[in-house]
Amino acid sequence: MEPVMPTFTLLDVVAICWAFAWWVGYTIFADASSRRRNSISAHMARNRHRWMEQMLKRDIRMVDTSIASNLITGISFFSSTTILVLIGLMALLGYTDKAIETVSALPFAAVTTPAVWECKVVLLIVIFIYAFFKFTWAFRLSNYCSILIGAAPEVDAPDAARAAARASRMSMMSAHNFNRGIRAYFFALSALGWFYHPLAFIVCATWVTLVLYNREFRSHALDILSGHH
Repeated sequence: MEPVMPTFTLLDVVAICWAFAWWVGYTIFADASSRRRNSISAHMARNRHRWMEQMLKRDIRMVDTSIASNLITGISFFSSTTILVLIGLMALLGYTDKAIETVSALPFAAVTTPAVWECKVVLLIVIFIYAFFKFTWAFRLSNYCSILIGAAPEVDAPDAARAAARASRMSMMSAHNFNRGIRAYFFALSALGWFYHPLAFIVCATWVTLVLYNREFRSHALDILSGHH
């Protein structure tokens, strides 16, 4: 049997390009823009550095290891969850006809073919694989940070400041990768709209970007970190 090539409509192509343009564009803006200096990530990066400076002053660092352990637990949860999601998506490929029938029963749902539907599932699989790699790398970096906390010298040691800076940078790298993994989750959720209609994908991708922007640059949490509340 010859493989059936997927036939995408122009609206499908526009929706994919639109969503990834928002994703890449927002990532560049959030991670490299000068506005990042007044974002939640930037404020938390400074607090991570203060944390490591305070860590040096504690003779018993159980508080610091407990905080590091809690951060690792959160990252581990998302890593494990991503594996479960990927298993579910792989299983979904075996129920293509039934899934198409279910979605087609919804009002205004776009007509699709099994080949196109499977491409939509594969897109989600690729996004969650990307998220998994980000979470696992963040997990390893958090472990490295824990080791650096354990290896940090006393506060009056000659290299104490450099040790604190190394630990804080390692913690920031972990947070950076974790944030990108979470961002992938958000855009994967927007991609669910594509199963219903390409226009839903476009709307959801735009909405997700606005939600991410508001939380990072205009939220009440940012006001608190900035000292405005």
